[in-house]
Amino acid sequence: MRTESLDFFKQLVEAPSPSGFEQPAADVLRSYLAPLADEIETNVMGSVHATLRGSDAKGTSVMLAGHIDEIGLMVSYIMPDGFLAFRAIGGVDAAVLPGTRVRVHTKEGPLLGVLGRLPIHLLEEEERKSVTKLHKLFIDIGLPCEKVSEVVRVGDPITIDVGLELFGDGLAVSRAFDDKMGAFICAEVMREVRDRGGAKVDLIVAGTVQEEVGLRGGITSSYGVDPTIGIAVEVGHATDYPDVDKRKHGEAKLGDGPIITRGANINPRIFEMLCDAAEKADVPRQFDGEPRATGTDANAIQLSRGGKPAGLVSVPLRYMHTQNETLSLADLESSIKLLTEFVLALEPGTDFTP
Repeated sequence: MRTESLDFFKQLVEAPSPSGFEQPAADVLRSYLAPLADEIETNVMGSVHATLRGSDAKGTSVMLAGHIDEIGLMVSYIMPDGFLAFRAIGGVDAAVLPGTRVRVHTKEGPLLGVLGRLPIHLLEEEERKSVTKLHKLFIDIGLPCEKVSEVVRVGDPITIDVGLELFGDGLAVSRAFDDKMGAFICAEVMREVRDRGGAKVDLIVAGTVQEEVGLRGGITSSYGVDPTIGIAVEVGHATDYPDVDKRKHGEAKLGDGPIITRGANINPRIFEMLCDAAEKADVPRQFDGEPRATGTDANAIQLSRGGKPAGLVSVPLRYMHTQNETLSLADLESSIKLLTEFVLALEPGTDFTP
């Protein structure tokens, strides 16, 4: 991976952006896309839309969407002794939280905190057998109680204090790959398409917001941008580690390429074109069958206005919604190549009616 691309990926992933507080990630995305796009706009929701005009678009456009929000926490109550109670933003797993370091993002700037609970020595026997519920956890920011109430407000967002690191054989680990990794891929596709002379159709890169709390940015961007077709770029569950039931969840391995989804949420013509693009790009690919809605921005795209042809390309991810999400850099590069070929192959006026 290019050094500049890896630096951008790291900045995007590490920018604090819980759902509803995505501005730092949006700033990083806008800055990277500014020299690539013909125009950039940010809608009232906070989603970023960058457009690269096609040479012969004739009204045809493709939107690549990756959401830039992440799961996180929010201050819900400042206790009299200065500790902070909190609630979850999105699908937070309480089992992985105790003992982690966090950043509380206040009006004065980020404050380091420790997410605490009773140590195992002080838990009752029955309590040791179960996951401590969120409302029994608390955050210690190491300040006197009178100072805490001066700098912290109810509603301040909180992120886990970890960043991106490379390890093993071409792997990366961080919080928030879900789904700033998708926005990264979309931006890199725009760079590749531009470097190769541009596409015939308009290419729109959408960094959508509030996906983790209800696909809200995907819904509003799909309606407002009104693309001809849309592809969501997401994370998918890798199943190449212990205790995952492949009969229930299918098979997806890190390093074996992006996952192309097929099912009711996916336009059949787009599915076949994505497969063709993978073959032309000479990259590995995997498949996922989803008989119902996918729970991604692809669902928002498909149901926009009178219905849109939608596709879904995912990168296999281990340990989703933890502070140590893990992926393969090779899968990112394969996804970029696949989607670049897909965009370059699009012809204005293509009929996607099944």
